[in-house]
Amino acid sequence: MSSKANVIPTRQPHPGVTRVLTPFREFAHTEASGGILLFIATVVALVWANSPWGDQYVDLWHADATIQLGRYGMTMTLSHWINDGLMAIFFFVVGLEIKREFLVGELSSFRQAILPIAAAAGGAILPAAIFVALTIGSDNVRGWGVPMATDIAFALGVLAILGSRIPTGLKVFLTALAIVDDILAVLVIAIFYTDAVEWTYLFAGIGIIALLMAANFVGIRHIAVYAILGIVVWVAFVESGIHATVAGVLLALTIPARTRIDVDQYIDRSRVAIDEFDSAGEHGRNVLTNHRHLSALQDLETANEQVQSPMQKLEHNLHPLVAFLIVPIFALANAGVSIGDNVEEALTSSLSLGIVAGLVLGKQIGITLVAWIMVRAGFSSLPDGVGWRHIYGAACLAGIGFTMSLFIADLAFIDEHRLALAKIGILAASIVAGIIGFILLRLSTSPNPNEEAAGH
Repeated sequence: MSSKANVIPTRQPHPGVTRVLTPFREFAHTEASGGILLFIATVVALVWANSPWGDQYVDLWHADATIQLGRYGMTMTLSHWINDGLMAIFFFVVGLEIKREFLVGELSSFRQAILPIAAAAGGAILPAAIFVALTIGSDNVRGWGVPMATDIAFALGVLAILGSRIPTGLKVFLTALAIVDDILAVLVIAIFYTDAVEWTYLFAGIGIIALLMAANFVGIRHIAVYAILGIVVWVAFVESGIHATVAGVLLALTIPARTRIDVDQYIDRSRVAIDEFDSAGEHGRNVLTNHRHLSALQDLETANEQVQSPMQKLEHNLHPLVAFLIVPIFALANAGVSIGDNVEEALTSSLSLGIVAGLVLGKQIGITLVAWIMVRAGFSSLPDGVGWRHIYGAACLAGIGFTMSLFIADLAFIDEHRLALAKIGILAASIVAGIIGFILLRLSTSPNPNEEAAGH
C-alpha cells in the first residue's frame, strides 16, 4: 500500500483537481440523490406487492435466470442474481469507500476515527442486544444482525432535505459512522450468516485475491486485470457458500490507491500542455488539423490519467451505477411485502418489535451514549460546528436501516412468513427513525457555545 503522500497532497489543491482529491461532497450528493430514487422504488414495490398483481410481483423475482459462458453456466432466481450479483458491486463500492476513508478520510487518524468507530460500535451492539432480549428462546433470534445497520443513502437524503441548516461536520460524521457500520455488517454476514463452506472454492477465491494484491504491489494498474480476476473470485465465493458480497469488499481492498504523479507534477504538466496548446496556432482553427494542438491535448489527457488512482476512478465511475440503478433495483425486488396479511401479527410479533426497538431506540441511545463517553473521556472531540443535539439527531437517522437490514433479513430468514414480518419491522422502524431524526435536526440551531465548550 502506498503512503498517504502518494494519495493526497499536503497543500491546497489546484481547482482543476479538487473533485479528484476531495470526493466527499460528490459522494454525499450522489448518495442523497440516490436516496430519492430508492424511496420511489420502495413505494413502487409496496404498492405492487399489495395490489391485485401482487402474485405477479412474487413470481417475477422467483423466476429462474441462467447466465451461460461456454460450457459453464449458473442458474439462480432473479432475486438471487440481484442479491448475490448486483449487490456484490454495491459491496465492492463500499469496500472502496472503506479503503479511501482509512487512507485519507475521517478514519485516517486515530483522533478522527475513534469517534465514528466507537459510536458505530455502540449503535450496532445495543440494537442487537435489544433484539436478542426480545426474541431469545425463539427461532426469531437468528435475525439479531438485522437492526445493526444504517442506510447511508436514506440518511444523507434526509440531511440533504435539511440543506445548509446541517453543518458539514455532521454529514462527515454520519458518513464515517455508516461506513464503519458497513464494515461491521460485512463481518457479521461473513461470520454468522454463512452455513456450509466448500473449502476448495474458498481457498481458490482467497488465492486469486492474494494474486491481485501482488499485482497491486508490483504496480499493475490496468482495471481490466482486476475486473476479469474479480469475476472469477465472485464465482468462487458463490460456489464456496460464503456470501458473494464479502468477495466484493475483499476485491476492493486490492485496487491500487497510488497515483503515478502528485498534484504539483500534475499542475506543472497541465500548465505546460495548456501553454503549448495556446501557442500552437490561431484560435478557432480545427484541432484535428493542428498536430501541436493534438500533442498538447494528449499530454494533458495523460496527466489527467496519471493524477488519478484506479481506486478513485472506480469509485467515481461506479457510484452513480450503484446509487441510481443497483440499490433501487434491490429495493424494488426486496421491499415488496404484503402488509395487509401480516400487519396485525407484526404489531405483536417479537421479530418485528425487536427490529423496531433495535433500530429506533438502540441506535439513538447506543450512538449518542458512546459518543458522549468518548468525548467526556478525552479520547475525541465533536466535529467543528456540531453540538450534542446534532449528534442525537444523527443517531436517530442512523436507525434508518433499510438496504442493509433488508439484505441481512434475507440471509437470516428462509421462511417467507418470518421474512415478511422482518420487512414490516424494517420499513416501520426506518420511517419512524427518519421522521424523528428529521424533526430533531430541523429544530436544531447552531450549537450553543457553552454546550460546545462542555462537549470539547
